Amino acid sequence: MNRKKVFGLRILMAVSAIVLIAQSVLAAEGDVTTTSSQYDRVGAGIALGLAGLGAGISQSGVGSAAVGMLAEDPGRFGHAIIFTALPESIVILGALPLFI
Repeated sequence: MNRKKVFGLRILMAVSAIVLIAQSVLAAEGDVTTTSSQYDRVGAGIALGLAGLGAGISQSGVGSAAVGMLAEDPGRFGHAIIFTALPESIVILGALPLFI
């Protein structure tokens, strides 16, 4: 595995561990003052943040490949735009829980 993938996996594991620890602490405290809307906002924020992180990681590889493709054949500009826009749509799907 290259260093970039290992770094991304380490970040994902650290964020997952933080979320799991926070959930277990909240469940152990039995905090009755929190409402479900607070948990919904935290969940939506985590979804948007992780979607943005994943899109940024995937965008780095796709962007460099699209630039290389355009250097070889400038007529494939439409394909490059489509390939570049695909990872960005993941962030839009991650933002949907904010509005639901």
